[in-house]
Amino acid sequence: MGDLLLVRHGETEWSRSGRHTGRTDVPLTEHGREEARRLVPLIGSYRIGAAFVSPLRRARETAELIGVRDARVDADLCEWDYGGYEGVTTAEIQRTRPGWFLFTDGVAPGPPERPGESPRQVEERADRMLAKVDDALARTEGAVVLVAHGHFLRVLTARRLGLAAEHGALFQLATGTLCRLGTEHGRPVVAGWNLLPG
Repeated sequence: MGDLLLVRHGETEWSRSGRHTGRTDVPLTEHGREEARRLVPLIGSYRIGAAFVSPLRRARETAELIGVRDARVDADLCEWDYGGYEGVTTAEIQRTRPGWFLFTDGVAPGPPERPGESPRQVEERADRMLAKVDDALARTEGAVVLVAHGHFLRVLTARRLGLAAEHGALFQLATGTLCRLGTEHGRPVVAGWNLLPG
């Protein structure tokens, strides 16, 4: 069975300033585009059997820039719906909710088009995505690539390792990096994290 490769999109203005960027469709900065381009040789070193990408522009542009042009767009790869915390930094949230922590506390409700998701809801989405990944891995000899978002990919990693969503907090994930989830003795492992070429 091939590896699961995770690519977090390149930098955006909001990721640079620490604002929670769920469903707001912000573009990459020029630095974010450079982050994506520098992954080309690393992605090119793998045989890619299948690829999936979030429908949000920052992920789709990252996929294009890294050379993954035929990725299937899948809404299950969207970032955590931050609800009432969309566009707000952790420091701002903690002024009114001291000790608030996304992975255990979830988010405040938002408007109807952005109601917010609980950690459990994000976990369920990650499990659905992993079922699609496993199906793709069973049909190909190569790796499966997911191009998506930081908090969602952290939850997906926890789930791949048999952990609850809250354990996604253990996997800090930088913009414009690649992570590799593989197996050892038939069990899922982190084989590489926040990888860059060279």
